[in-house]
Amino acid sequence: MARKTRFDLRIEPHQVDFTLRATLPSLLSSILNAAGLDAHMKGFGTDAIQQGNRSWVLSRMAVEIDRRPEQYAGYALETWISDYGRLLSTRNFTLTDEAGDCFGRCVTQWAMIDLDTRSAVDLSWVGREHADAVVAEEPPAERPRKIRAVEPGFTVTHPVVYSDIDFNRHVNTIRYVEMMVDALPVEWPSSERPVRIDIHFLRECRYGQTLAVGCQLCEETRTALFEIAADGAPASVRASFCWK
Repeated sequence: MARKTRFDLRIEPHQVDFTLRATLPSLLSSILNAAGLDAHMKGFGTDAIQQGNRSWVLSRMAVEIDRRPEQYAGYALETWISDYGRLLSTRNFTLTDEAGDCFGRCVTQWAMIDLDTRSAVDLSWVGREHADAVVAEEPPAERPRKIRAVEPGFTVTHPVVYSDIDFNRHVNTIRYVEMMVDALPVEWPSSERPVRIDIHFLRECRYGQTLAVGCQLCEETRTALFEIAADGAPASVRASFCWK
């Protein structure tokens, strides 16, 4: 019977901001690292499927963080796959402090691409060969929400450089998150309010392109909408950050 995989982690000094609490990008990075490691341990990680010229890519992500743990705080990160579709797999996460209180939840949806055509491939074989990896438990949060077109109040440009690129030769997820967080008023990401983040990845961005990071802020609802596009093309990423 499939079980959740647990990782015992700690907030390290390089993961905190000036409040001495974990940054949002560092928490999301730990979540995605756990996804890759769990897939590797179960035999369908990127290292295994690249032998067939394929790779995993993140399609959608929804994260709820109730509070940001302090420096050196220990926590447990649990992850499990709840379903395989033909094109998307759903992987879930919970973050729990040492007292046993859950302070974070995440739902991600992943696609597999052919590295030559960069198009999605059928996941049915993964569901058949690795059915024992599926845990019969629903996602711990609402699945990623659809994000409407954004009307930016301002735009920041970012050239895609070497340090932005991951093993799939496109912009790393956490670099996108950092670009968006850096565009916000510093009081927002450093606040102690609970936050919900939804991200949709629509197209790849590659080395040498110039990204336009458009941001639409609503002070009244404490919401930031983002749309990232490369070299004048249609949106590559849309995201929503909403603080309660």
